[in-house]
Amino acid sequence: MVIITSITTFMKNKTAIFILATIFMLLAFTQKKESNTIKAAIKMQDFVIEISQYARSINPDFIIIPQNGPELAFEKLNSSGKYRRAYIDAIDGIAVEDLFYNGKPKIDNYRLQLLRKLQSEKQVMVSDFITNENAVEAVKAQSSKERFLLYPRLSSNEHYHEIPEVVPNENNNDILKLSDAKNYLYLINPANIRTKRAYLKAIADTNFDMITIDLFFNDEPLTATDVEQLKTKANGGKRLIISYVNIGAAENWRYYWKRNWKLNNPTWLKKKYAGYADEIYVQFWHEDWKKIIYGNPESYVKKIADAGFDGAFLDNVEAYYFLYNK
Repeated sequence: MVIITSITTFMKNKTAIFILATIFMLLAFTQKKESNTIKAAIKMQDFVIEISQYARSINPDFIIIPQNGPELAFEKLNSSGKYRRAYIDAIDGIAVEDLFYNGKPKIDNYRLQLLRKLQSEKQVMVSDFITNENAVEAVKAQSSKERFLLYPRLSSNEHYHEIPEVVPNENNNDILKLSDAKNYLYLINPANIRTKRAYLKAIADTNFDMITIDLFFNDEPLTATDVEQLKTKANGGKRLIISYVNIGAAENWRYYWKRNWKLNNPTWLKKKYAGYADEIYVQFWHEDWKKIIYGNPESYVKKIADAGFDGAFLDNVEAYYFLYNK
């Protein structure tokens, strides 16, 4: 009887020890993941600052707009703490996707609170995927109330390949800085436009105040002459032309991609990008990736500046998070 009691006690203790050990291991893993995430966030802040400094050494008025990751505006991602002032000073606006509507009506209250704080510092731009056309006016009203610029993507335009017929808050003002803009066009995957001439004409014939497009059309970089003809709205007002660039993930159709590259080769190609088979999250602080993005005559940002763009739209700054989290 004593033996049975001793065995039972031992088994209970062993189970308790196992559970405690498992809890401690999970806590240690979580803490390490959080630590790595914060370290990566600081490196992304530094990366954006470096890109901005380089671009503005070429053109002092060069506009920098990171997309998503509004929490990067704060020291160590602490939104109740201080701004990372060098990061704030390095950017002109903050763009986010799917804030009020993400295929369905769903307000992202966490990001909304961050953006409300940041709105007094920088222009906030929102691009929502609105599948129900009857909801467009409600989303416009929400965005207008917060004084955000809205680009509504309807069900056929999830991936930014159409030019909407309607220009919200259309005007003939001269748009000389981001805060002047009353609307914008986001067009990085133009569909059913086969020639560069037709592509440029389709954009030139609009009255959008600011336009974000790709540096390339069918793998051919736009020239300074191409970009210059887009800087005047159809109604005669001046506008801003911004180039898209992905700084958090490598894209296997870009000019910099080598045929033998794949996940972990080179080592800084770190993680598959869920939902985008042709992209891989990068260790963006690696010097080889930095050289691709900025700092030399063949870098992406230098090509953007040479083509006469007014600024750069930095996508996937939230890669810092997805390197270590789902």
